[in-house]
Amino acid sequence: MKRRTFLKTAAAAFPAAGLGGFAFGQTAPAPAVGEVHPVGAGEDRLGETHSLGFSTILFKVLPRETSGGLFVIEHKGLGHGGPPVHFHLHQDEAFYVMEGEVLFQVAGERKRLRAGESLLGPRGIPHGFVGVGERPAHMIIAFTPAGMMEEFFRVAAVPNGPPMDAALFARFDMQYVGPPLVAA
Repeated sequence: MKRRTFLKTAAAAFPAAGLGGFAFGQTAPAPAVGEVHPVGAGEDRLGETHSLGFSTILFKVLPRETSGGLFVIEHKGLGHGGPPVHFHLHQDEAFYVMEGEVLFQVAGERKRLRAGESLLGPRGIPHGFVGVGERPAHMIIAFTPAGMMEEFFRVAAVPNGPPMDAALFARFDMQYVGPPLVAA
């Protein structure tokens, strides 16, 4: 997906994030009547809770609501842990930090982001993140297109879930690059 297409999708999903200017007047198609599903603060779209051990994940926008174009999750309580460094074969991944501090690595470059800051992890580019600072971080992550990301979290974000290894990542169209980042 080209960056402009991604930004248009993100602008439609996150108007409060100030991405509307990137959309150049494009609006997202209106959902069918009766299909509007507000998701409250601290709530999951389906009333579920998912955990990777280093954070709690709430599903906010489901792929089936966007014809597979977008999947949005909320990471709450992101402590000093994170996923292995990896890349997606087919998804761009956008991160928006709402609270706390998160250390990101994208294409070998490290950046610390604080509340209100965002970062794009383009498809095919290795990336990872880890919560840093004194208090847990809180962020929104959007995947576009959605691909198999909902299925990945349904398999991986469960008590005593499978190891986050190359086989698991390959099963969901991602490639494992290396271990999780260490807070520095």
